[in-house]
Amino acid sequence: MSSALATAPLPASLADNPRLSQWLRFVRGGTVSITPGKVELGQGIVTALAQIAAEELDVAFERIRMVPAAAPASPNEGVTSGSLSIQDSGSALRLVCAQARALLLERAAQRLGVPMAELDVDDGNIGHASGAKTDYWTLVQADERLLEREATGAAAPKSPDRYRIVGTSVPRLDIPRKAAARAGFIHDLEWPGMLYGRVVRPPRHGAVLLSCSQAKTAAIPGVAAVVRDGSFLGVVAEREEEAIRAATALAAGCVWEGGTRLPEPGEIGAFLVRQASKTTVLSEKSDPSVGKGRTVLEATYTKPFLSHGSIGPSCAAARFEGAGSLRVWTHSQGVYNLRRDLALALGLPAESVSVQHAEGAGCYGHNGADDVALDAALLARAVPGRHVKLQWMRADEFGWAPYGPAMRVQLRAALDAGGRIVDWQHEFWSSGHSSRPGRGARPTLIAANYLAKPFALLPAIDLPMPAGGAGRNSIPLYDFPNQRVVNHYIEAMPLRTSALRSLGAYANVFALESFMDELAGAADADPVEFRLRHLSDPRGRAVIEAAARMSGWRDRGRIGSGERGMGIAFAKYKNLGAYCAVVAEVEIEREVRVKRLWIAVDVGLVVNPDGVVNQIEGGAIQAASWTLKEELKFTAEGIACQGWEDYPIFRFSEVPAVDVQIVNRPDQKSVGAGEAPLGPTAAAIANGVNAALGVRVRDLPLTPERVAGAI
Repeated sequence: MSSALATAPLPASLADNPRLSQWLRFVRGGTVSITPGKVELGQGIVTALAQIAAEELDVAFERIRMVPAAAPASPNEGVTSGSLSIQDSGSALRLVCAQARALLLERAAQRLGVPMAELDVDDGNIGHASGAKTDYWTLVQADERLLEREATGAAAPKSPDRYRIVGTSVPRLDIPRKAAARAGFIHDLEWPGMLYGRVVRPPRHGAVLLSCSQAKTAAIPGVAAVVRDGSFLGVVAEREEEAIRAATALAAGCVWEGGTRLPEPGEIGAFLVRQASKTTVLSEKSDPSVGKGRTVLEATYTKPFLSHGSIGPSCAAARFEGAGSLRVWTHSQGVYNLRRDLALALGLPAESVSVQHAEGAGCYGHNGADDVALDAALLARAVPGRHVKLQWMRADEFGWAPYGPAMRVQLRAALDAGGRIVDWQHEFWSSGHSSRPGRGARPTLIAANYLAKPFALLPAIDLPMPAGGAGRNSIPLYDFPNQRVVNHYIEAMPLRTSALRSLGAYANVFALESFMDELAGAADADPVEFRLRHLSDPRGRAVIEAAARMSGWRDRGRIGSGERGMGIAFAKYKNLGAYCAVVAEVEIEREVRVKRLWIAVDVGLVVNPDGVVNQIEGGAIQAASWTLKEELKFTAEGIACQGWEDYPIFRFSEVPAVDVQIVNRPDQKSVGAGEAPLGPTAAAIANGVNAALGVRVRDLPLTPERVAGAI
C-alpha cells in the first residue's frame, strides 16, 4: 500500500475516535489489548480484527487480547451492521497499529542510537544488526503516554505482499470458550445476590393497562418487587422460576383496553399497495438511440414479514447504583446507541449510564436485544444495588421484537429482437428498514412507549441510498440503456419493523434475479449466458463464471426434470460490497428441498478465508430457510406465532451441502461477507424450482401450497 494512500482522509471510525490509546494498549507480560467498537455476534469479527492488528504490529497472533465493546470506554463505531466491520473497523485498526508501530520504532532508534530504517521487528522484539535490542513493552513502560495522541494516517500500512497473518485461516478466538461452555454469554452471567425479572405484555400492541393485581402478586413467595410504570408491568424475584410464576399470575389479573388492530390475513402485496406512501425515483436513465423492445414482460414478487428467529431469546442484565448511575450488560449491536436511548427513556444523563457488551444469541439485525435492556433497567430501578437479569420468553421474542419488513416488487422489462433488455422498470413498496436506537429524537425501545410519560415510537426510517434500506440492490448492476427504479416508502405500519439481515436486498435481488431468468426464457437464452450478455463489470462476471464452473452448469441436463432442477442468481451487495453468485440444486417431492449450493464470492482482500466461508455458508442457509419456510403469521387480533410450531425454520436435516469458492483480490479493499448471499440464494432456489417444474413461484416463502398453486 503506497504512502499516498496512507495520507488519505481517515476512515470515519478513526476520524470519530482518533486517540490511539482508545484502540490499543501494550500490557505488561507481553500482550496487546485491542478495543474495537464493533461487537462479536458469532460472525467471527474479533478474530479478523485481531489478525489485522497482529499483522500491522508485527506481533504473534497469540499475543492479541480482544476487549469487548463498552460505552463509554470503547471507540464509538456506531452499530455492528451492514457487513461493514472489516471495512470500517478493520481499516481504522490497520492505520492505528501502523502508526503505533512507527512510533515505537522511532523511540527504539532513539534509545538504541541507530537509524530507524535499520531496525527489524519480530513478534514485538526490536533488534539491530549490532546486537542492540529492545521491545514494544519496554518502550511503552518507559513512556506510558506514548499512545496518548491522535491518529494521523501518515504511517503507511504494510503492502499485502508482505502479509503473514492476514489472508490465513487462523482459528476463531471465540470458539474454544464456546465449546468449553465458558463463552460468557449474557444468558449465563451471574452475580452474587442476582435477581430475575419478567415483563407482562398487553394482549396487543398499544393497549393501555387499566388495572392489575400488584399487591396479590407481591405477596407470592420469592417476589422482590412488582414494578408498574404506566402500562409497563413486570416482576422481580429471587429465582427465575419464581419470576415466571409471578408474571403468569400477574398477567391473569390484568385489565387492558384498546390497542392496534392488525390487518386481516391475506395477500401481503395488495395490503402494501393500499397503504399511503411517499414515492421517490431512485434511478432513471434514458438512451433515445436504443429502439423499443419487441417483447414485454411484467411480474410481481412479494416477501412476507419475517422474525429474526433467534435460537436464544433476548436477554439483558442491569444494576442501579446510588445517585442514579446505571450499568447494563447487553448483546446489543450498538452499545453507544443503546446507551443514548436508555438515558432518554429513564431521564438520566448519558454519562451516568454505562453499557457493556456480552455475547448472546445471534440475530443479524435489530431484534429484541435493545428492548430487553430497557426492560431490565426499569425493573432494576426498583431494587437498587442488586443485579437484575431478564430473559425474554419465546412469545416475547416472536410478539414484540421488530420484524423484517414485508415487501412488494413490481418489474417490467422489454427485450429487443436480439434478446437484449432495452428497458427496465422496478417499483417496490415497503416500510422503513431501521428503527434502531440512538438515531432519533425519541427512544425507539418498546417499553418507552408504555411508561406513565410515554415516548411515541418513531416509524422505521428509510435509509438513504446508495446503500439504502428498502432500496438496497434495487438498482440493477446490469447494463440497461433505459431504466427507472421507484421506491414507495410506507411510513405508517401496524407492525413494528426494523433491520433484518440484508434489509431490502433480500426481496429486491429475489425479484430482480428471478425476473432475469424469466427474461432469459423469453429470449430462449441460457440463464448464465443471458446475465453475462448484460454485465460488463469484470468482477461480477468472474463470480458468475466461477459458480457456473463449480456446479457443472453446462452439464446440468444430468439433473433431469420434473423433480430436480438448478438455478443461478447474482448480486453485488448494496452495489458497493461483495460480489456473490449462487447456483442452487433443488429437489421437489412433497416440498422443495435444497440439495446443494455452489457459491462464488469476491470480498476484495480476504483477511480470514475460513471466516469468509463461514459467513457465506451461514447467510446462504438462513436465506434458504427464509425462502422455503419462514413467514410471520398474524390476525387482526395480534401475532399468531408463539413458538417454533407456528414459525418453522430449517432443521439440521434440511441444511444443504454448501461449496464456497473465494475469488481473492488482494489489490482491492476488503468488504464484508455476511449479507452478500441472502438475495442470490433466494433467487437461485426459485429459479431451480422453475427449472424443475416449469412454473414460477413469485411469493415467498416457496411453501408446498404455493408451489402446488403455481402448478
